[in-house]
Amino acid sequence: MKPERALFGFVAGFLATLIFHQLTLAALWAAGLAPFAPFSLAATQPFGVPAVLSLAFWGGVWGIVLAMIEPRFPPRGGYWLAAFLFGALAPSLVAWFVVLPLKGRPAGGGWHPPLLVTALLINGAWGFGSALIFKFLSERFGSKRRAGS
Repeated sequence: MKPERALFGFVAGFLATLIFHQLTLAALWAAGLAPFAPFSLAATQPFGVPAVLSLAFWGGVWGIVLAMIEPRFPPRGGYWLAAFLFGALAPSLVAWFVVLPLKGRPAGGGWHPPLLVTALLINGAWGFGSALIFKFLSERFGSKRRAGS
């Protein structure tokens, strides 16, 4: 993978976390459906970084993964569905089966439906937003664009 794709993926994932992920969470929270609030400034371990920035960093890392598999997404409308499903499933499954147990919490967050639905929706929104931002960055600033300009 070209370093440019990785950079665009990281930036897309980071920004999509702050925009699509957190605004979807805010809407679910306002509707009384999400079990936790958006834009948490609570300090994370071990560095004391605000939770929303830590989340955005990991969104950037997941954005690199999205950039790696994005060429395999189907064209047209299937592209956006694939982006949403990638976001909904991959980060959610890792959080449920790796991150939560590492933090001493039950797998799947205890399988509480509001938590599961919230994770799928906010991470799906992240996937859609990451793909949207990634496409914009690639088309606007990518090397193919510069070479053809």
